[in-house]
Amino acid sequence: MSVYLMLSLGYKFYLQFSDGSLYYPDYITHLVALQCQDLLQVLGYHVEMIPHPNEPSIKVLLNGSYISRIIEGCNAFSVIILFVSFIAAFASDLKTTFIYMLFGSVLIYVVNLVRIVIINLGLYYYPKYEAVLHEVIFPVIIYGMMFLLWVFWVNRFSKIEHVNA
Repeated sequence: MSVYLMLSLGYKFYLQFSDGSLYYPDYITHLVALQCQDLLQVLGYHVEMIPHPNEPSIKVLLNGSYISRIIEGCNAFSVIILFVSFIAAFASDLKTTFIYMLFGSVLIYVVNLVRIVIINLGLYYYPKYEAVLHEVIFPVIIYGMMFLLWVFWVNRFSKIEHVNA
C-alpha cells in the first residue's frame, strides 16, 4: 500500500509540474503518441498527432480522418504503478523482484502501444463499435495483461506460502 501511495503521489506531482512543459500534455503521454504514430506509419498509414486546442490531449488523425484522442490515462503509467505496487507487496528477493518489475512494466507499456494502435485502426474501420472497442475490449487487454503478470508472479516467484487443498 505504501509503494502505491508513494508512486501515485510522485506521478501526481509529475503531472502537476508537466503543465506548460515543452511536451504536451505531458512527456509520457507525448512519447506514447509519437510511438503509436511510428507504429501506424510502419503499417502504411498516414498519421498526424496534433495537440488538442481545448483539452490536454493529442488528436489522432488517420489518413486525414479524426479518429481519437490520446489523454494522460492512455499512457498506461497508472496501470504500471498498480502492477509494481502488487509485485512489491508480494516481493521475492530484491534482484528477482526488480527484474520482474522492470520486465512487466516494459511489457505493459509495449502492449499498451499495440492496444492504442489497434483501437485506432478499429475505430477507423469500424466506428460504430466505438463503445465496445474502447470500454470493453481494450481495457480487458491492458488489465488482463497485468492480471496474468500478477498470477505468474505469485505462482512462480512470490515467497507467499501456497496452500495445497
